Amino acid sequence: MIVSYTHADGTVESVSTDDLSAIESAVIESATGMEWDAVDTALRSQNPTAMRAVLWVNRKRSVPTLKFSDFDLAGWKRRTKARLEYAEIADMLEVLYRETPEPEELEQMCGYMRTLAHEPADVDRALKEMDPKAPAVVDRPVQAEPALVPADSASEPMS
Repeated sequence: MIVSYTHADGTVESVSTDDLSAIESAVIESATGMEWDAVDTALRSQNPTAMRAVLWVNRKRSVPTLKFSDFDLAGWKRRTKARLEYAEIADMLEVLYRETPEPEELEQMCGYMRTLAHEPADVDRALKEMDPKAPAVVDRPVQAEPALVPADSASEPMS
């Protein structure tokens, strides 16, 4: 996941959870009281504590004394987001291809992934890599700020 925060001056601070060290991940678990799988699920559902913890750990790299209780994100709801990276999309598509026989269902899930992707085109790239014989994919419109995933699927892990 890529967690990003847009500051009031327009600069964007972002961090990929793939770039976290094992110690940093453990610090996030300790700060949030969640195991890493729960943190990952919380990020997918835009949980403010999980997003704040990832950004906090990243900020601690330059400000080692920064406490989680003192780290806040003004306007977090509109300025902070967590989005899927290519590797996560490819992993999800692999599972979807095995478990989703209906093309309509697969396309619907791909639509959700495009909405949640850091780079929506990564979904089509991963699809193409899974099936090189597939016809060229046309660009699809992506919602500016999605309604995320349906409530019944938000609590289930996507990997």
